[in-house]
This record gives sequence, structure tokens and C-alpha cells, in this order.
Amino acid sequence: MSRSRRTIPEELLLLALDPATGTTAQPQSLDLGLAGAQLVELALAGRIAPDGDRIAVVLARPTGDPTLDTALELLRRRGSPVRAVHWIGGPRLGLRQTYLTHLERCGMVQAIENHMCGVLPTTRYQASDNIVSRQIRHRLDTAIRTGAPPDPRTAALASLAHAVGLGKHLYPGNEGRSSRSRLRDLIRHDPMGGLVAHAVMEVQNGAAGQAKRAAAPNRGRGQAPRATAVPAQGPEQGVPRHAERSHPRELARVTRSAVTAR
Repeated sequence: MSRSRRTIPEELLLLALDPATGTTAQPQSLDLGLAGAQLVELALAGRIAPDGDRIAVVLARPTGDPTLDTALELLRRRGSPVRAVHWIGGPRLGLRQTYLTHLERCGMVQAIENHMCGVLPTTRYQASDNIVSRQIRHRLDTAIRTGAPPDPRTAALASLAHAVGLGKHLYPGNEGRSSRSRLRDLIRHDPMGGLVAHAVMEVQNGAAGQAKRAAAPNRGRGQAPRATAVPAQGPEQGVPRHAERSHPRELARVTRSAVTAR
């Protein structure tokens, strides 16, 4: 793989860097996006291909990028196509830091050590090569402004940027609303990017649903359970109201009696 250009995971991370804070926007969803970006990059390199909603390895030869090759080897070990949502939702501990460290070695970002409250050590990252960052942003802006179908790399990058919620970071406020909408529309221009982007959003929605379900018992703690109203079956169904809570055999007998009475 040629290193004359940045990979999609690297581009996504550079887009997410906030120059004001030295941190990344949408840190939690960004981790999912980086895992998805690896899939897109491997697909563009001809190593994997979509198989319905699954990802299949079609060429196990290394790409020359250590981080991508690690992902490719893990996919190969699966032995069979894996669902994109399962792959992206799997543990990806340290993936963002791995890419930040890589970009620092390449001279793309600069690590700035600091201390929070004068005690806790923190690390902020600033883009060192603003030209590359501006070029990446220019590709997105051009695709949004012209509406013309972008190249596969730009379409995939736009899909992932939308999926991880970078739209509000890149195009904030009411004035950026139309740009955010067009960013979302670019998903349709790249099937692989669209597959991965939807998988990222599905994982996020699943995590949000689990958090809500986990919080539900806490909200109800100390409160009497609410009674659930069961609609009574009126005469038009031929079942008397007193039979609603009867044993099933008794309910069947009452129902037959009511039908016979008609």
C-alpha cells in the first residue's frame, strides 16, 4: 500500500481533532468509526469485500500498514464472513491512541503534555501539518457544495464522518444544517462506506438502548409498580368481563356459552 496518502482511519481522526481543545470530537463513537474506517480501507485495498451485511476476506496478503494488517489477520482467523455490526461493536481498546501515536511519529500531529488541576497528567494533540488537514476538509466541502458524486475515498470518509456525529463539529449551528444534511446524503455514493456507516450507527443505537434499559430500574426504585390496564372485552366479543382473569379452560367454557346464547 502506498504511503503517499493518508488512510481513511487517519483522515477521520484528523477531521475529529479539535484545534481549540487538542482533543477529539465524539470520542466514544469515534472509536467505532475508526474500526469501520479500517474495513473501508481494507476494501479499497482489495483485501476484503462485502457479502450482504457481512465482510469476507478475499485476499489475505498484508498491506504493509501494521494496524490494518492486524485487523486483516483477525478477520482471516474468523474463517467465515463476519457481520459488519459485530466486528465494529467488538472491543477496540486503544485503537484511537494507536492512530494518534502513529500520526505523531509521522509528524502529522504534535503531542502536548500538560497537567489537569496541576496534578493529573494529560496529553493534547495539535495538527502539525495543517496543509493535509485542509486538503481533507476541502474534499468534503467540495463534495457537499457541488453535489457531484465524489471519489470512493471521499464518499466513505463522508459516510463515516456522518455516522460518528462529526457533522456538528465540522458544520456547526443553524448555518451548517444544510451541509450536515448533504454530508449524510453522500452515504449513497459508496456501498462499502454505506454498509460500514450504518453498522456504526446500529452499534451506537444498540448501546444507547442498553443504557436506557439499565437506567429504568433505578428510576423506578422506591416507587410502587404501576398497574397495567388490560382492556376489557365488552359484550361485542361475547365474553363477560368477569371471565377476563379466569383459567383458560374456564374462559373457553364461558366463551362457548356466550356464543351459544346468541
